[in-house]
Order: sequence, then structure tokens, then C-alpha cells
Amino acid sequence: MSSELENKKGKEILQIVNLVANEKNIDRNIIIEALESALAAVVAKNFSEEADIRVVIDPITGLYEAGRYWEIVSDEDFEGSEAQISLADAKEESEDALVGGFISEDTPVDSLSRIGASQAKQIIVRLVRDAERQKLLSQFEKRVGELVSAQVKKITKDFITLELYDGAEALMKKSDMVPKEIFHVGDRIRGYLKETNKEGRGPLIIVSRSCEEFLLKVFCLEVPEVDEGQIEIKAAARDAGYRAKIAVKSKDNRVDPIGACVGMRGARVQSISNELNGERIDIILWHDNPAQLVVNALAPAEVLSVVVDEDNRAMDIAVTEDQLSQAIGRNGQNIRLASELTGWSLNVMTQEDMIKKGKTETAAERGSFIAKLDVDDDIASLLLQSGYKTVESVAHASVESLVSIEEFDEEIAEALIKRAKDSLLSDILFEDSVDVPQELSELVRMDDSIGKKLVAAGVDTRDKLADFSVDDLQDIIEISDEDAGALIMEAREIWFQDGSSDNKE
Repeated sequence: MSSELENKKGKEILQIVNLVANEKNIDRNIIIEALESALAAVVAKNFSEEADIRVVIDPITGLYEAGRYWEIVSDEDFEGSEAQISLADAKEESEDALVGGFISEDTPVDSLSRIGASQAKQIIVRLVRDAERQKLLSQFEKRVGELVSAQVKKITKDFITLELYDGAEALMKKSDMVPKEIFHVGDRIRGYLKETNKEGRGPLIIVSRSCEEFLLKVFCLEVPEVDEGQIEIKAAARDAGYRAKIAVKSKDNRVDPIGACVGMRGARVQSISNELNGERIDIILWHDNPAQLVVNALAPAEVLSVVVDEDNRAMDIAVTEDQLSQAIGRNGQNIRLASELTGWSLNVMTQEDMIKKGKTETAAERGSFIAKLDVDDDIASLLLQSGYKTVESVAHASVESLVSIEEFDEEIAEALIKRAKDSLLSDILFEDSVDVPQELSELVRMDDSIGKKLVAAGVDTRDKLADFSVDDLQDIIEISDEDAGALIMEAREIWFQDGSSDNKE
């Protein structure tokens, strides 16, 4: 290639780089680097796949050079790769060669001149697209977590393509849409900028209208007191398109948090509901007491009593018979949202069922104390009345706390704590020494802990387990009705194998 032709091609490359940089507002160094990579890929087609081909463009003159590179490796590590050269061979090329360095060889410039106009155009288009994508990515990464306004550009069965400002495209997946919401091409909508798509092709930005964050952002928009920090949204739970619960707390005693969120004649909450396609919104007063928060969350259902199990982070809630369906809600929606809002597992029942369950649990707990602590019914009852429900809770109690119980002195307290600790240790040692028979351990729904407890209770065969009722099994282990029934039915499969069913009949 003559010097004049080289200069001409160099100027052409600089013109392309400068034109794209100015029109697309992209750093020219990014364009040069991308063009170098693209040209290297074209040149590499004349070599094996392993060959390391590099192209360098002078940012001032636009002149370019191509070269093939070999990494220098020790003679022991050389495996004959097309991208490597042994140290011994490299020494023949240069006495200064060192392991980890490179040996290069210029590639004839003529090979570059064979790049067709269509290939060059494809390279430029691709590098511009990639550069624009990176620019948009850096721009919108800073806006993740914000509300954005967009125009519906394309609608398909599984997603909607949205156009943001500056022509940027966003995607709203089916899972991010509010159910039953209908859009048309050209509609303007708001959404929550959920994430940016850093890899792969397609739209760069993911927008959602079904997430809880979108609901909270709309609240900030419609309720100035929330945006200004006078009212704090402490928790939220949402069944997109149907119902949501928001727990709010005022930082200013002069501001009514519920009244401010509802607005004059319900104008604010109605505006939010309209934005969410008619979604019903329950605004609840936050309370630091979990039990009171649950009562607030289940409104308008009236709660009669709440039993809190802090160890399992669960609550039993009693309501009247006529309030039961309202407390649970359609398909369990109300109780489910209340549970998500409060972070507690909730179980709603009638007052009668609560009393029944309490008696059953109390009898089991009293029996456990009598058997494991070797005490009479009176002492077991005193422990239960003082809030001790398990042997473990007694083992971890202090002498002072037990002495505060009427009729308990220091000697009794120390004896109870020692017996409780001995019982726990005995259970641990016993469980470690128990081997679960294979015919039990191979049951799909059987785990090691359940198996050891069954064996300890004398249930050491599938046939014995199969004879159990759900209540019998629950007397030995803590298990739900559904899981207990499934485990028993699995054990009973032996009755219908090898003619065993005839014996049971």
C-alpha cells in the first residue's frame, strides 16, 4: 500500500470516527477501540481460531497496523497452541524474551484492504449500537428505583415495549403488569424502573407496575406528606390489581397519617387506586406492638384475642363466627396480605376453636413438664401460668425469674433448671444413639428427626406407622394435618404390596 493511499484511508477512518462521535455524542476513544476490535475480527478470519490478532489505529493520523501475537510460556508448559510460543523458540526471535511476554509479527496491510464496504458498514453500525447501549446503561443505572413516564410502542402476548425519552426502549414483562390492565399503542403510562439489562440483546431497561415499590412511589407522588417525610410508610404488601395494605406512621403528632393518605373525601387514595387499575388499598396505622399491628391489619374484621408465639414468630387470632370469612378474605387474600405486612405467620380461627386448641396445647405442655421434670400437676400448672411453655424455656430461665413465681423458692428453682437441662441433654444423647430402620428412612416424607422420635415412641416399622391416625401421629411429633396424613398414607402403601392387604382385611 502506497504512503498516499495509506494516508487517504487513515483520513477516511478519522472522518468516520469523528462523524459518529459528534452525531451520537459518544467518546471517540470508545469508537476507535470498538473499531480496532471489529477490524481485528475481520483479519482473524485468515488465521486459525486460536490466533491472537490485534489492530491498532493511530487516533491522530487514522493509520492502522495489524499484528499477530504469541504469548511466551515456559518450555514445560508449552502445549502447541496457536496463540503461544515456547521460551526456547522466543529466544531465537529475541534475546530479551521472558515468560509472560509476547512475540509479535506484522500482518500484511493488504489483508485489511480486502474488507468490503458492506462489512465496514456492519462494523460501524454494530459499534455505534453497542456504544449507545453502554451510554444508555450508564445513564439509566443511576435512575433505577425511580418512577418513569413512557409511551407504549409495541404490545405482544408476553410483554410490552415502551419508549422513554431520548428514544430509549424499556420492557415491561407480563409478570410486571397489573392483571386485567389494558393498554393501546400510543398510551402514556407510568412505571417503576426496576433494573437494567446489562447483558444480552433487546431492551436495556426493565419497568414494572406490579411491584410494591411502584405502589410506594405513587404514594409519594400523590401524598406530599409522605414525600416530605412527615409520614413514613413502614411496611407494604400487595396483590397487584386486586388489593394492597400499607402501614403508615406519622413523625409529626399534628399530622393524621391515615387522613393525609386518604385525602379530602378520599381523593388521594382514589387517585392512587385509579393509577393501579382500581386496586383496593387498605391504609393501616403502624404500631410497634406486633399484636396490635396485626389487629390493625385485619380491620375491618374485629379481633377478639391474639395469642403470640414469639419463638415461631406466629400468632393465633380469634374472631367471631360471622367475622371469620371477612378476616380470611376471598381465597385467603386478607390474611395473606396481613401476614406479609406484619412479617408474622397468622392463623385465624373462631373463639371456640381457640379455646379448644388452647386446652389441647396446655394439656400436652403440662404432660411434658410432668414427665420430663418429674413434677406434679400443680407445679406444671404454675409454670404454664407464668409463661413457661417448654422444657427448653425452663432450662434457659434464671433462678431469680423462677423464684418470682408464687410458692417457688431458690431450692425449687435450681432443681427445676437442673432437671430441665438434664432432660434436654438426655434427649440429645438419645437421638444421637437412635438408628432409624431403613423401611422408615426410605419414606419420601420421612426425615431423620421425625424418624428418631417415632422409634423412641416404639414406632419402628412401616406397618406400625400405617396403623396410626393423624391424631396419634401428632401426639408424638409436631406435624400438620396434611403432612401427617400424607406420611401415614405413604406408609400404608405396604398393605397393597405382595398381598399384604389381605392380611389387613
